[in-house]
Amino acid sequence: MAPAIDVEAAAEAAEDLPTAEEVLAGRDEISITELFSEAFMAEYTDFDTFDEMVAASPSDASSAADLSLVPDGTWDEFVAETTVFADEEEMVLAVRDHWVAEQLGL
Repeated sequence: MAPAIDVEAAAEAAEDLPTAEEVLAGRDEISITELFSEAFMAEYTDFDTFDEMVAASPSDASSAADLSLVPDGTWDEFVAETTVFADEEEMVLAVRDHWVAEQLGL
C-alpha cells in the first residue's frame, strides 16, 4: 500500500515554513535523483537508489538519465512489482509529496 503523506495538513500545523524561493534556492529544475532520494527509495522500493532501479528494469536503460528508454507499460509493471506503488503515477505523486515534506521540514 502506498504511503499517504498529507502535506497540506502538516503544513497547516507547522508554525514556521520556508518560502518557495527559500526551498527552491533559485533552481529551475530538481533532478530526478534528488526527488527519488536514497531515503525514499529504501523505504518504498526494493532498491537503494533510483539509478539502481532504472538499471534493474527490463530495458536497455542503465541509469535515471536513460529512463526514457523504458517503455511506459513495462515501467508501470516494474514499479508495481518492485515498489509499494501500483504504478508510475502513484509513485510520482508520492515522491512529490515526500520531497515537499522534506524541504519544508515536515
